[in-house]
Amino acid sequence: MDTTRVTTAERCRPPAEWRGQRVIVHADMDAFYASVEQREQPALRGRPVIVGGARDARGVVAAASYEARAFGVRSAMPLRQAAGLCPQAEFVPGRMRLYADVSVEVMRIFRSYTPLVEPLSLDEAFLDVTGCERRFGTPGTIADHIRDQVRTTVDLPISVGISTSKSVAKIASTLAKPDGRRIVPPGAEQGFLAPLPVRMIWGIGPKTEARLAVRGIRSIGDLARRDPARMRELRKPATLARGIDGRDVESERTAKSVGNEVTFGRDTGNRALVLRYLRQLADHVAQRLRAKGLAGRTVVLKLRYADFRTITRQVTLTKPTDQTRTIFGAIRDLLMREARDQDLYRLVGVHVSGVQSASLRQLALRSMNERDRRALEVAMDEVRARFGDAVVTHAALLGSSARMDRERYAWREDVLG
Repeated sequence: MDTTRVTTAERCRPPAEWRGQRVIVHADMDAFYASVEQREQPALRGRPVIVGGARDARGVVAAASYEARAFGVRSAMPLRQAAGLCPQAEFVPGRMRLYADVSVEVMRIFRSYTPLVEPLSLDEAFLDVTGCERRFGTPGTIADHIRDQVRTTVDLPISVGISTSKSVAKIASTLAKPDGRRIVPPGAEQGFLAPLPVRMIWGIGPKTEARLAVRGIRSIGDLARRDPARMRELRKPATLARGIDGRDVESERTAKSVGNEVTFGRDTGNRALVLRYLRQLADHVAQRLRAKGLAGRTVVLKLRYADFRTITRQVTLTKPTDQTRTIFGAIRDLLMREARDQDLYRLVGVHVSGVQSASLRQLALRSMNERDRRALEVAMDEVRARFGDAVVTHAALLGSSARMDRERYAWREDVLG
């Protein structure tokens, strides 16, 4: 990156108002999945794009471009509802591997500024750039460099917020969207927050917002004027409303859960088909665990029935695993305990929680067969990464009846922190 624009004086000292203060950046890609699709398909640029599946599918919106958002389309909205609001939109299936590859490039850019990077998801992260002014210039210059480099490297828009704390920086980036930057200098936090709606504070959802409105609390300033000691369950949001947030950027943030789900195009009672999908989901989860150097002990089965009733069932293993065979074995047992002949399924999911860093010692592989199986799955990962997912798979998934058609079904991946 070209730093010649930064003068020697700028490198030597930060602006006066920032001396001795933390400099926290929240960088957030704009409509990430939809923006990637518009980049890949130039004909979609400037048009409403909805990522998640076909317009008549039963899944939900994974992402919507700003052109679609103008019609009221939002993430997690049913695709059919989105089609009603914006019938002229282009509906495209999600391509998680592509988005993950782009995310790797974006995170690499962030880490070129500081090792203190805390990814929150594929498309956003906190950066602690305190002290980096000596190399890269003022906080505003750093924000501009990040945005310019992301635009140049991956050809995507990004919004950046900068302040002395994580919570204020995140709100600043939200207000900077789309494709902008917002800086809240030290001492300006409360004035910046005060007129904003109280729902922008972390921890306040629609129900809490409604309860606060009854008490005359509608803005962040209204909440800040209340005594945190008397707010009980809202003590933390009330503290954040004052611009006080001492949380550090956690660069080694470890996922607590890794999971995949699939929503069927039609409700199904075909147990063999459901098991095939569960095996495929278990394989995806195992791949992602290995890619992140993680292993987990608790395997969770999620079932959503035709009447929208949703249950989860889980089992804790004797040792952590990152192997498809072990995860699927636990999932199959959980399903067989729960399944009834009359059941119709709308969605199934596989999650692994209780994760930790995975090494051969931590995995405590007991037998040569286990070591061989893991080595085989790692080799499969390498082949898939180079040639694509369809090149190699488990024998149980071969055949047209077991083929996973991703354009007919809504897939979702979760990494929960």
